[in-house]
Amino acid sequence: MEKIIGLIDAPFTPFDAHGEVNLEPIEAYARLLERNGLKGVFINGSSGEGYLLTDDERRALAERWVSVVRPGFKVIVHVGSTCVKASRQLAEHAAAIGAWGIGAMAPPFPKVNRVAELVDYCAEIAAGAPGLPFYFYHIPAFNGAYLSMVDFLKAVDGRIPNFAGIKYTYESLYEYNQCRLYGGGKFDMLHGQDETILPSLAMGGAQGGIGGTTNYNGRCLTGILDAWAAGDLEKARELQNFAQDVINVICHYRGNIVAGKRIMKLIGLDLGKNRTPFQNMTDEEEARMKAELDAIGFFDRCNK
Repeated sequence: MEKIIGLIDAPFTPFDAHGEVNLEPIEAYARLLERNGLKGVFINGSSGEGYLLTDDERRALAERWVSVVRPGFKVIVHVGSTCVKASRQLAEHAAAIGAWGIGAMAPPFPKVNRVAELVDYCAEIAAGAPGLPFYFYHIPAFNGAYLSMVDFLKAVDGRIPNFAGIKYTYESLYEYNQCRLYGGGKFDMLHGQDETILPSLAMGGAQGGIGGTTNYNGRCLTGILDAWAAGDLEKARELQNFAQDVINVICHYRGNIVAGKRIMKLIGLDLGKNRTPFQNMTDEEEARMKAELDAIGFFDRCNK
């Protein structure tokens, strides 16, 4: 299967003033991401508050994204849910509308405790779109599925014909690299932590990734890949350190899903507030965050 080269963005879901999904900003959103070097989107995942959406809302979002992106810009649809039957139906829908690929994280309930259970779950979903690459989204902080991904690759190898690889959002660069090396580099290992892109390039030979702060800091993050490819280690280090400075700010305000979505408003694309049970930022918090971002020169370097 084709391996992704470059960074894929995990976009936020736009909501209107009444908390309903708002499809209108998505075309401008796609142009913003394209303009700043992103290669595609991974929609309806954690940044997109996917588990807080109805299945009909998830379908409508997928249809809109597929309809507005330009040729070559990949749309990967996260279809995971607590109901595997619904996940398979969402996978079927993604294939029917022309999405590039699908993915799923482990369900938050019930907690998956064994690799065999996770493989069964992924196999049932992937079978809904056998012609599309399927990515497992490894983010154990969200679902408690702290399982060996090397063992998972061994178990899934040959079991799921359209299995493409893993979006790896976890702190173990050692395990990430072991997964990358498995089977001579057989599977696509997409790095999923924006704060450690450079180490993954240096140690793991990463070629692609899926990020959340790429929504507003994609110019910096894609620049890390460009600097590394050009052999400019000092530039790559400076960009990675700046990316961490931005992440330090959003961590003061409940992280990317909450603070990052508000940053989109600050750079000119208002995507609304977060759905319950997320604790939205207050106007006072927004002002403080803007001041912190100003202090590190963010608005001179962010996505335009």
